[in-house]
Amino acid sequence: MNRPVVRAALAALRRTAAGPDYPAVRLPLRRLPRTAAALRSLGLGALFGLTLVGTQYLRDARDLPAATAWLLSALAVAPLPILLTRPLWAWRITLVGLFFGAFNRRPWEDWPWSPVQIVVSLTVLLVVAARVDRLVLAWVALLSLLPVWIFVPAQNQVGVTLLFVTLLLVGDLVRHNLVARRALAEQVQVNELEKARRAVLEERTRIARELHDVVAHHMSMIAVQAETAPYRLTAVPDPARAEFAAIADSARAALTDMRRLLGVLRSEAEDPQIAPQPSLAELPTLVATARRAGMAVTLETDVAAEPSAAVGLAAYRIVQEGLANAARHAGGAAVRVTIRDRAGGLAVGVVNAGGSASARPDAKGGGQGLTGMRERAVSLGGSLTAGPTGDGGYAVDAVLPDNHEDGTR
Repeated sequence: MNRPVVRAALAALRRTAAGPDYPAVRLPLRRLPRTAAALRSLGLGALFGLTLVGTQYLRDARDLPAATAWLLSALAVAPLPILLTRPLWAWRITLVGLFFGAFNRRPWEDWPWSPVQIVVSLTVLLVVAARVDRLVLAWVALLSLLPVWIFVPAQNQVGVTLLFVTLLLVGDLVRHNLVARRALAEQVQVNELEKARRAVLEERTRIARELHDVVAHHMSMIAVQAETAPYRLTAVPDPARAEFAAIADSARAALTDMRRLLGVLRSEAEDPQIAPQPSLAELPTLVATARRAGMAVTLETDVAAEPSAAVGLAAYRIVQEGLANAARHAGGAAVRVTIRDRAGGLAVGVVNAGGSASARPDAKGGGQGLTGMRERAVSLGGSLTAGPTGDGGYAVDAVLPDNHEDGTR
C-alpha cells in the first residue's frame, strides 16, 4: 500500500472530522451597511420560518412534544448561518442532525427527515463540495451516506445515494471551475505585467540607441578634435594646450558616464553595476579637471569616515552638477566646494561668486540640473536648497543623511 497516499487520506479524515475549517467567504457588503442590515433581518426571519415549519411537521407527522420538535428543527436549520464562514462546521452539524432527525420516524415515511431538514442538508452538501479539497470531499461523501444507508428505506437508498453523490459532484465541478478561472485571471495578470516589462525594456533600449547614435557620437568628436587641435594649429600657447587637454578629458569622462547610462538602460536588472560608481574619493580628480578647464575651484573636506556608496555617489554628482552650472552661468568666478560631516550624514556645499560681465547663462541648458540634484538628495531622505547669494553669486547646499547599510558609519 502506498504510504504517502494513506497518510494523505488520514490527514484529510482528521481535517474532515475535527481539523481547521476553510477560509470564510466574505460578501462585499461593508460599503452597504443598510443592505447588510436588511439581509441580516431577512435571514433571521427565514431561519425562524424554517424552524417553525420543521417543528410543525414533526409535531403533526411524528407526534413529538413541542420542545423535542423545536430542538430537532433548530438542529436542522443551525448550519445555515455559518455555511459561508465555516463550511466544515456546517457539514458536521448537518451530519449530526441527519442522525437525530430520524427520531421517531414512521414506517411508511419514504424520507426519514423533515422536508426542511432535507432541503438544508442538500444545500449544505452542495456548498461544502464547492469549497473543500477532493480528499476531504471524499470523506464528506462517505460519512454523509452513512445515515442514508442506515435510515432511508431500502427501496429509496439507491435514489437518495445518487442524489447525494450528484450534488457533491456538481459542487466539485463548480469549485474546480472557479479555481481554473482564478488561475487564468492570475496568468492574464502575469502576462500583462510581462508585456509591460518588455515594453519598458524596449523603450529603454530605444533611448539607449538614440543616446549612443547622437550624444555619444558628438562627445567622441569633441574629444578627438580637442586632442588634435594643438597639432593642427601653429604656435599654440601652453595655457591653450592645457585647456584643450581639459576639454578632451571632460569629453572622455562624459563618454564614460554615457556608457554607464547606456548599460543601465539596456539591462533588465534593477541595479546593474557595469563599472565602479564615483564617490568622494574621486572629488579631487573632478576639481583638478575643473581647474584645468580654467575654473578657480577650492575644495574643503572635513570627513572622518567614508560614507555609504549611495551618499558618496550623490555628493559627487551634486558637486559635479554645481561645478558645471558655475562654468555655464558664472564663467571666471571663484568656486568653493565644501564637504563636511554632519550629525548622521554629510553637508555638501557649492558656492560661486558673481561671474564676469561677459559670462552669460547657457541659453541652451536643459534646466534639469537643480531638479536632478534635489531628487538625489530627497531619495536619500535629505534636502537641497539653491539660490543666489548677496554678492551676486549662487549657492547650493545639500544635506545627505547616511543611515544605509552599505556605509561604514
